[in-house]
Amino acid sequence: MVADAFATITQRRMTGGFRIDGIDGKNLHLDPGPGALVRSYQFGVNPLKLHGILVSHSHTDHYSDAEVLIEAMTKGMTRNKGLVIGSQSVINGYQRWGPCISNYHLSKSKVEVMNAGDTLILDNLKITATPTHHGDPKNIGFRMEWDGFTLSYTSDTAYFPELHQHHKNADVLIASVIRPGNEKIRGHLCADEFARLVKETSPKLAIMTHLGMKMITDHPVEEAIKITEETGIETIAAYDGMVMDLDKFQNKQQTLDEY
Repeated sequence: MVADAFATITQRRMTGGFRIDGIDGKNLHLDPGPGALVRSYQFGVNPLKLHGILVSHSHTDHYSDAEVLIEAMTKGMTRNKGLVIGSQSVINGYQRWGPCISNYHLSKSKVEVMNAGDTLILDNLKITATPTHHGDPKNIGFRMEWDGFTLSYTSDTAYFPELHQHHKNADVLIASVIRPGNEKIRGHLCADEFARLVKETSPKLAIMTHLGMKMITDHPVEEAIKITEETGIETIAAYDGMVMDLDKFQNKQQTLDEY
């Protein structure tokens, strides 16, 4: 948390997490930190149309707007609607971490607590909780698979030798990358470590997000270009309001007419 504190409190970059629309017909918001509600409206996505909210761990830059997004999803807590997925620390609390969402706000939605290694099936969507090495020992990443497509999100984590095993063969890999180059900080990835992870997992697209102040100041676009050149895999640094069309990274099965 210390690594991101200044980026969060200064809002040099927005810290509202990210949203995926149309994932097996569902709209999901992941790690809704400060500003998630306001920025949703600013960038033209309606929080009232959410189907699920996923929170990886109990640091404020990942959960602070979860309750207000739950209120949006449930139409002001008047409907039984939606799904809330969170780590053990987020939902129940663990030692000195969490809980982060009140029982009141959990009362109108289906709630799923996930630990690393757990799998959840929602219609045609498979969600796997991936392990991390971070300050919150119950922190998880999320690997989502549907319709032959895989999106994998590391959440905050240090690099560890088995990390790639949980994110391999992802079509799109999203990672929290705090520092540029080889400037390591406990519990987080630096750009050089992310480049190593990209090589090991070979996604079609790699995205650096949750950038720390050092990364913001030291030109994240140039870091992304460097990783692209080093790995041969398209790598981009997320920016405020960025919209990606994931369909172009999905292998579409031919219809009989196309065949």
